[in-house]
Amino acid sequence: MKKQERADHINKRLEELYPVVPVPLDHKDPYTLLVAVLLSAQCTDVRVNQVTPNLFKLADNPFDMVKVKVSDIENIIRPCGLAPRKSKAISTLSQMLIDQYDGEVPNDLEALERLPGVGHKTASVVVSQAFGVPAFPVDTHIHRLCQRWGLTNGKNVVQTEKDCKKVFPEDRWNKLHLQIIFYGREYCTARGCDGTKCPICREVYPNRKKAVATKK
Repeated sequence: MKKQERADHINKRLEELYPVVPVPLDHKDPYTLLVAVLLSAQCTDVRVNQVTPNLFKLADNPFDMVKVKVSDIENIIRPCGLAPRKSKAISTLSQMLIDQYDGEVPNDLEALERLPGVGHKTASVVVSQAFGVPAFPVDTHIHRLCQRWGLTNGKNVVQTEKDCKKVFPEDRWNKLHLQIIFYGREYCTARGCDGTKCPICREVYPNRKKAVATKK
């Protein structure tokens, strides 16, 4: 198969496997999603979902969050890791949302990326999942799988994102990135597959014998 043929096959197979994909992080609006995604850096979605109920019980909007001591935020989110940095970012970005956006989360990538603790991937998740703006957030699962599937040879997530956007239809980006994440967790894990074992890896490269080493 050529690259585009592989992409088309993967697109079809993932839609068959995951016709409905829930957003992994529990939230009720753009603000709670933004905070949850920020907390998910170097942390599992499961752990974030265990922590956010207590945080959002205390404050689930920027106006209430700025009234909470940073130390109190830090104590609640400690299980997510990087608590000092994340707690300060949550407090500061909440104040910025009040000062610059009347307490609303902007639906613009560049505006989101100017908020503390919010990188390109976090901003991409928020605009795609909260506002339906086409984006293709790339995490470690997607980076690893797209290399195994021969869709990119990029050594970083920035190049992988660009390559994925070229081969997948824009109207599929928001759902597809979630489908790849779900597939990676279920079938094509870091240790469970090396590019030769899971169903899609075998389908797109039926004659592959050697393992695929992920480029970081």
